Amino acid sequence: MDDSVGDRSTSDVVVRLRTKDGRDEWLYCHSHILTEQSKYFADRLSEKWPTCQILDSRNCVEVFCLEATFDYHVNLLRLLYVITDIPTDDLWNDVRTVLGILRVAFDLECKNIISACVNYLEAVPWEEDEEEEILKVIPHMGSEVEPILARLQPVNSSLVRQIFLSALRVATLSPFSNINDLKPSAQEQLEYMLVEDDDAPLLMADAQIKLEVNECVKSLLKTFNSLIEIVLDPVHSDGKERNMQVLVFCLTDLAWMCRILKRLETMKEFVSNWIDASNKIVNVVEQESVASEIIDTRVGIIEVLAKVLEAIKHGSVILPTSKRLHMVKVWLPFVRTTKSLIDSLANNGVDDPKLKIDSDVWELLESAFVSIILALPSGEQAEIITEWLQNQHVIRYPDLTEAFEVWCYRSKVAKRRLSLVGDNPGTTGTSFQPSA
Repeated sequence: MDDSVGDRSTSDVVVRLRTKDGRDEWLYCHSHILTEQSKYFADRLSEKWPTCQILDSRNCVEVFCLEATFDYHVNLLRLLYVITDIPTDDLWNDVRTVLGILRVAFDLECKNIISACVNYLEAVPWEEDEEEEILKVIPHMGSEVEPILARLQPVNSSLVRQIFLSALRVATLSPFSNINDLKPSAQEQLEYMLVEDDDAPLLMADAQIKLEVNECVKSLLKTFNSLIEIVLDPVHSDGKERNMQVLVFCLTDLAWMCRILKRLETMKEFVSNWIDASNKIVNVVEQESVASEIIDTRVGIIEVLAKVLEAIKHGSVILPTSKRLHMVKVWLPFVRTTKSLIDSLANNGVDDPKLKIDSDVWELLESAFVSIILALPSGEQAEIITEWLQNQHVIRYPDLTEAFEVWCYRSKVAKRRLSLVGDNPGTTGTSFQPSA
């Protein structure tokens, strides 16, 4: 008859499991099994273990445990009887149970059980909560469990760079690539690698990384500019609808690329290119021949424009007055018209997610226009504000009230302020005259 745990007729030792809450269970076991599979029991049942003057104490081993680990202790004692007879792959069914048994096996020094648990945990996928539990338990168990942690070790920087650059090429693929379904994931993970949240960025971009990114930007911009030229060229009118679709895809890529460039603090070339192409971009969407199909293109342009104006607003990209004024004159009417069109569609019951723009984007655009206008010479400010005031009966967005109020205050105090500057002993004798 084979020995089995709980068989009183053949057992020669009792393992008494106890908790501080009063739970008490006696398990009838066999000393040759316990001593072969557990160093802890081998020590407890050896002649060297003190008997504390209790008769037959070596025939009863008390094991104190927590209530949370009680069932794992019972399971482990049963496993000691089958670990050599059943393939270890067939012993387990979930990560959390194996982790609980591993903790007990570590305490009771059960080498074979530890090995079986490690092999299982190292080979199977983990849920996030299981991974967190593993990280609480495993690091304190020594070299035997190191294989489990291999997948969680930080990757060396050269491998991170390889992953980043490979993903960058996928993220900037043509809209017609046969692996385009991977593109959104590549874009998302590249941004995640650069973001600083609770942890430091996975990749600290150096000059080489920035160079690679800029090369991809140039490629995207080249494609974008070529599309603009094609759409504006009457010769290609037959394929205009398809080209407009490609243009929307390209705008989505450019909006994503702006987020990458912002994190790398390398927006200057992108902004410069956007400014140079501004008139052509606006001309594309204002063509009457595609006016009814152009709203999704306007949405894509707004997403990119918001990031361009944000960079100008915060001084991330320094531009001369002429270019800042150009941006306001070209894009203020465009934004105003686009907001009106989208609001009109919404009021008429059109509920297309592709045509929705987050309210934060509209607020960012409005704030950026106000900041950029207030950084212009006062005369140019006056012209822009005058046009806005004259159209208040039809214009609801953007609201330039703040720019109007600041301009009024600055204009009123300008003479007094500049006269004080002229009278300052620390200045040169140059006469400062406020603009008309």
